[in-house]
This record gives sequence, structure tokens and C-alpha cells, in this order.
Amino acid sequence: MNVTKRIAKLREIMAAKEVELSIINNFENQYYYTGYKAIIYSRPIVLTVDTKEINLIVPSLEETNARNESNADKLYVYHETLKEDGNGGSHIEQLKKLISKYPKNIKVGVEFSSMPVLLGNMLKEAGFELVNIERDLEEMRYIKDQEEIDLITESGRLVSLALKKSLENVRYGITEIEFDQFGTEALFNEVAKKHPNSMLDFFVMSPSGLDRSILPHAFSNTRKFEANEIVIHSRQVGLNGYRAECERTFFIGTPTEKQRDAFKLAQEAQAAALDFIKVGVTAKEVNEVARQIFKKAGVEEYNLHRTGHGIGIGLHEQPSLRYDNDLILQEGMVFCVEPGIYIPQVGGFRHSDTVVLKDDGSHLITEYPRDLDSLIF
Repeated sequence: MNVTKRIAKLREIMAAKEVELSIINNFENQYYYTGYKAIIYSRPIVLTVDTKEINLIVPSLEETNARNESNADKLYVYHETLKEDGNGGSHIEQLKKLISKYPKNIKVGVEFSSMPVLLGNMLKEAGFELVNIERDLEEMRYIKDQEEIDLITESGRLVSLALKKSLENVRYGITEIEFDQFGTEALFNEVAKKHPNSMLDFFVMSPSGLDRSILPHAFSNTRKFEANEIVIHSRQVGLNGYRAECERTFFIGTPTEKQRDAFKLAQEAQAAALDFIKVGVTAKEVNEVARQIFKKAGVEEYNLHRTGHGIGIGLHEQPSLRYDNDLILQEGMVFCVEPGIYIPQVGGFRHSDTVVLKDDGSHLITEYPRDLDSLIF
């Protein structure tokens, strides 16, 4: 992970905006600029970058990890144990100490949607002018470098493998979470074999039946699969911090005619978007290609979300493939393409695949058959 180049680019942005200090609270951006990722963020972590130094404010239980994994020049460590009482018991105390070395009235770059009001007010009271650099950080992450693309591509292989292994074991009578575990076990075994000492994270959900499949996001639970019903199997896999997604709608037994029709519409919408998406088109044009298929079929009211989203460090990240995004797509962007419809008493219908955009076209990095016959079990 070339965090040195990223920090250099961040400093260029800061210079252009006359920002002398940036304070970054979004944990995905912290990972992007430092290479350090905590397991949980219930204890706040704060990243600061100025023209010369990179500093991290971390709780003491993360001190060793942050020292070993990050590019920080200095750690400001806060404690929650009695033996360290009086040596900085919170991130706020450490941030006050850190900012005290800067002149008053300087411009400080922050992410407006991630900066807690408490910290924002503290900075203003200290005399700093807050400048929103959130969009600039977001745009840096739009374009993936080759190392990022390689990780996402391998995540695409892994998530396709996990999805395939679960689908090989589908049968009525098992629960959603039992079904999920077949692919998850295969994923764990493959990563242990091919990527020792790597960081793995994953997400899986398989809402089943008429009532649950129309929920675009629903955690798997202990509901048992029944005969002649619909399931949306959705997976993400992240290898060393970078993710890919693959989803398929499938049937256990025989779908109804309405389900067949809706399935084919969702499949057609995704196929059209995948065929259309490329360098040089706009995000909203990709969305419109899929939307028009639903509109012409008279089911647009059941289309509850955008056609797709960016993916990388985040499960969902910008840019989005939605109706109001005029952004021109560029080489190095990565998207999940997933138009869906959710029809009460018929079911939810969504396939998702991950594509990498290159100047020679869009490259699909997830794979499993999408046609109806391949997805009836």
C-alpha cells in the first residue's frame, strides 16, 4: 500500500486550499492514508496530517498495532487504566495537546460528515477555521492504483468461490445461516492456503421467502428454506482491506410465472448496465440504462435503490451509479452493478457483480451464471 504517495497528494490538496493541518476521523480514510486498521472503533482514533508530520491519536490497547502497522511519525496515546491516570484519559485531551503547538487562526481541513460536533466546536473555540476536505479525500479514493485493483480482483475470485460453494449445497430444510456457512468455510480454507498472514473480512446475507427477499438488506437468520421459494444470496469479501461483491437470486424448486418474469427483468437490467458501463460515460447514464428496462416493463415503482456503487476499502463507497450523478467514469474506478426490484408477494430480484474500469473496457472480476435455468435448484 503506497501511503507515501497518498500523503503527498493529500498535502498538495492542503496547499491548494491553504490548509495547514488536516484532522481525519473517518476510519476508512485513516486506513487509506496510514495502512493501519483497528478491529473496533468504540475507542476513538484520530489521524492528523500537517506539512511535515503524520500523527495518530490512539487508545493504549492499540498502541503496539499502530506503531507496527502505521506510517505515523508520532503517536499520542490515551489511557483508560488507573495506573496511567493523569496521562491523558481521552482522545480529546490528546487532541488538545496536539493542536496546542499550532498557531491560532490557521485553516484546518476536516470531514464535515465524520467530524463529531464536540471536536468541531473545540477546534473553533481554539481559533481555527474549519475547511471541508471530505470531497477531496473521497475523490482520491475514486481511482484505484494497480495494487488496489490486484487486491480487489483477488477478492472477486474469493467471493465468487464462496458464493459457488454455498449454492452447491442449497436444499430446503436448512437455515439461512447454515447455507451461508458452506461458502464461508470454503473462503476460510482458501485464504488460509493462498494468503497466509493476510487480513480477511467478509459479509454474507441470504434473505429467503416472499417477505424477507423484498428487504434489500436483511441479516441471515435461522429461518429454514422451504420448497418452491426465492432467496437472494449476497456476499462481500475483503482481502487486506479491499473488497469485492457478488450476489445471485435463486430458487429452491419451481418459480411462479410472475417470479420468472421479474427475474428476467432484473437480469436484463443488470446485463444492460454491465454492457454499457465504461470509461467516458456518466454514472447517471449507467443508472438510466437499467432504469429504463424497469420503467418500460411497468415495475419502476419496485426499484428501490441506485443501479450500483463504488467499492474498495468500504462496503459502499463513492461514486454511486444513481440518477443525479453527472460524474464521468474514469479508468481505475471499481463498481458493483446491482439493479434490483422488490415486489410484495412475488419476491426480491437482484444480481450483483464487481467490475473494474480500464481504457480497453470494463473487466468483470466476479463470476457465477446469471441465467434462470442455472439458478433453479
